[in-house]
Amino acid sequence: MNEPLLAEREMAVKYQVGRPTIREALQRLERDGWIAARKGMPAVVNDYWSYGNLMTIVDILQCYEEIPNVFIEYMLGLRIALAPAYMKEAVAHNQVKVIALFTKLDELQDDAKSYAVFDWTLHQNLAQLSPNPIYRLLLNSFADIYIPMAEKYFSEPLHRKVSSQYYDDLVLSLLKGDVEATEQLTKMMMEQSLVLWMKKSEGAKES
Repeated sequence: MNEPLLAEREMAVKYQVGRPTIREALQRLERDGWIAARKGMPAVVNDYWSYGNLMTIVDILQCYEEIPNVFIEYMLGLRIALAPAYMKEAVAHNQVKVIALFTKLDELQDDAKSYAVFDWTLHQNLAQLSPNPIYRLLLNSFADIYIPMAEKYFSEPLHRKVSSQYYDDLVLSLLKGDVEATEQLTKMMMEQSLVLWMKKSEGAKES
């Protein structure tokens, strides 16, 4: 961390490319939180856990053949804070459209891929139906890694069973039009998802 990079001119010579190409690459690295630019001096490598952003996380995860369990734990923790909020707003402003998201629930196949795609599509649309565009932008940041993480989570049959019951309960709550109850139901499910995943991860360590 905080190690200086070569100057643009030196990089251009070393990698045999033009300085505009080097500059563009450095700007992209700075945007994604990997380096910090310094006027008149070479950029330095960032402490990306302190100064990175969502794209830093996405870049890290794309380097792994298999997403580490701890990142799934982090994502599930993030959903506890976000999902109940955009669920509440989506139902309050677009109840009928939210109900319509479950019209093909009976066709959901009992396998990890099907559940992962359904879950991703559901959360994307809920965020879209919320009047706050920040929720959708946040989810879009995880577009390339959400489904692989969800597939790993839903590879456990119990996780699919619990989520299936949640979807059924959610539909009943939506039909009643109880916004607060729907929000609370979502929060409870997000919390339960994290607990289930941590139990699975702990069991894997013990074995």
